[in-house]
Amino acid sequence: MVKVKKILISQPSPKTEKSPYFDIAEKYKVQMDFRPFIRVEGIDAKEFRAQKINIPDYTAVIFTAKVAIDHFFALCEELRIAMPETMKYFCISEAVALYLQKYTVYRKRKIFFSTTGKMDGLSTALTKHSKDKYLLPVSDVHQEDLTVVLNEKKIDYTKAVMYRTVSNDITEDEIMSYDMLIFFSPSGIASLLKNAPNFKQEERAIGCFGAATAKAIKDAGLRLDCEAPLPGMPSMTAALEAFLKENHKKK
Repeated sequence: MVKVKKILISQPSPKTEKSPYFDIAEKYKVQMDFRPFIRVEGIDAKEFRAQKINIPDYTAVIFTAKVAIDHFFALCEELRIAMPETMKYFCISEAVALYLQKYTVYRKRKIFFSTTGKMDGLSTALTKHSKDKYLLPVSDVHQEDLTVVLNEKKIDYTKAVMYRTVSNDITEDEIMSYDMLIFFSPSGIASLLKNAPNFKQEERAIGCFGAATAKAIKDAGLRLDCEAPLPGMPSMTAALEAFLKENHKKK
């Protein structure tokens, strides 16, 4: 494997200069470029209407991400729908629940969140409010395991596609100019193969965060050289630093 000098990180650039990425770049004298391979776009009112879903018919909404909140309220605004005081919100985590304050007054009696960061952590609250009619805003590509708990609890819910993941254009030549590529979602791998259909990994290192992304890399027949989270490597930066330390030692 070549000595890594130039790394492409498929995420937006960190908002703070105190990011560990910058410390690593300086310590190992590597060039780090931040370029997302994908971006999320909201669908418009016309596209949403084609799904024949009438938002005011629902008494509860399930949010699995902050991006789902943004696109849900953007669509409501475009459709001129005001949320009633009685609407209940069920969130995948406390961070997602707190993000709701951007759009609605935070009232504990109508906002519930999972303490596990997964849908199963909402089981008790869903059972308690099993008579409600739920709306689940999702991306055009989403994991089916989101609905396992809802089906088990016999919850009356409807999935509504409110946003989609699209590839950002990045040329094959640009991709091939890097010694290492780091990914954070299976969609990033799909975008890599779309933008660089003749991609050959060869000596190039590939790193990723998350089990689903690792699986997508292996399924694409690529070699995974650096992975997080793993025991002792909770973050991508921890895994990257350990990888670079080893990589630079060999040369």
